[in-house]
Amino acid sequence: MCNTMNNKPNPQASKIPQIKLHSKNLSRAVLPILWFMVLSDAYVDIQPVAQPKRLTRKSPADSAASSDGDTTMIGSLTVPTVGIGTISWSSSNLISIENKELEEVVAYAHGSDAAFFDTAERYGSHVKTALGVGYGETEKLTSKLLKRAIAGDASRATKHIRPVVATKFTPTPWRTSAQSVVDACEKSCINLGVDQIDLYQIHMPDIVHPLRFMGMDESKDSIYWDGLAECYHRGLVKNVGVCNYGPTLVERCQEALARRGVPLASNQVTYSLLGRRNGSQETVDKCKDLGVKVLACYPFAMGLLTGKYSNGVTGSSDKHFDDSLEQSKKTSLEMKDLNLYANGDGITVPKGGVAPLLTAIASIAEKRNKSISQVSLNYIVSKGIIPIPGCRSVSQVEDNIGAMGWRLTDLEVAMLELEADKLGFQFDGAGFKRTSEKFVGYGIERFRLD
Repeated sequence: MCNTMNNKPNPQASKIPQIKLHSKNLSRAVLPILWFMVLSDAYVDIQPVAQPKRLTRKSPADSAASSDGDTTMIGSLTVPTVGIGTISWSSSNLISIENKELEEVVAYAHGSDAAFFDTAERYGSHVKTALGVGYGETEKLTSKLLKRAIAGDASRATKHIRPVVATKFTPTPWRTSAQSVVDACEKSCINLGVDQIDLYQIHMPDIVHPLRFMGMDESKDSIYWDGLAECYHRGLVKNVGVCNYGPTLVERCQEALARRGVPLASNQVTYSLLGRRNGSQETVDKCKDLGVKVLACYPFAMGLLTGKYSNGVTGSSDKHFDDSLEQSKKTSLEMKDLNLYANGDGITVPKGGVAPLLTAIASIAEKRNKSISQVSLNYIVSKGIIPIPGCRSVSQVEDNIGAMGWRLTDLEVAMLELEADKLGFQFDGAGFKRTSEKFVGYGIERFRLD
């Protein structure tokens, strides 16, 4: 794992042997004993944490929250170990590009040294974007709000993490050449108000083929890789990445880019305690072998791993947890699926749903004076992956920042994975938002991380 944490040494650490375990090596018969070890401090160095404060909305200048210099690398970029997803960001004004709530979010993140934003030309919840004609609005909004935050932050001279914005190219049937990638990249540069994009990613494999039934389904992936290389060599981008690529495709992409003298910096995939199957863990392992940084979307499994959909599962620190965390407008279909995951039906999902895992997370949260969501995020960070949770309020950013500056122990990670595996199911999305398929207007296109 690559980070620059500066934790204070624990004087007891030298007396206690460090334990490295993997969930596949743990027997259920010793589970109660191991949980006793986790909760009793009997086995490992656990860093003390400051007493948590009730989450309140503050100005960046007054904020006590900080990323604590907890950073990692994506290619040539130094970024906080937790990013900020903008998939649901859009203007609240039909005439101009403005959103007061998101302006506060960006200002707070910048003031807290946690300004790593992941956006895309296709992002936004506005009706125009939903109809495919709002390309670039979220990029423009992110750029506008970040420039305001930089201009209004009196402490910017002391910042040691430069704000970073990543964006994405969307494969479509009418984008058939490397030049189409270059053209889209130049447009994103204009939208973001920069000469050079920090991280430019291909949003997904080339799966949108409306004429497949006529035999017209030749992949354009290699064409898009040539486009990425061209953007890199023209100086339009500092780093290039991909999204939703499995082990085979990410290796092929890296090899193709290497022939053009371009390093592949990142691969963004679905990953969380509830989402390690269907190729996700194999993809993470392959990326680590290749030296490609992994970014994780759906790190909260659409809110399931914050505890917001499960009754009676809390930790003491969650009294400091703002109810607005992961707040967004869910469709009735999404809520139906999320409630199924949360509570189970005894058929497709065992009774109790995700509650046993949340109870395990809450026990660690209680011990560390952290929230359930902070433990869920830190699990991903502890695996050397950058989670990209969506944020729409200052309280969400503040809570996410609390996942930085510390790490779960190897035993805690292994125990949480064992509890997740015992559930017998995993998160694969809700409603039309699925982790292995895209709703593309004419229907649903599916893909696998293989």
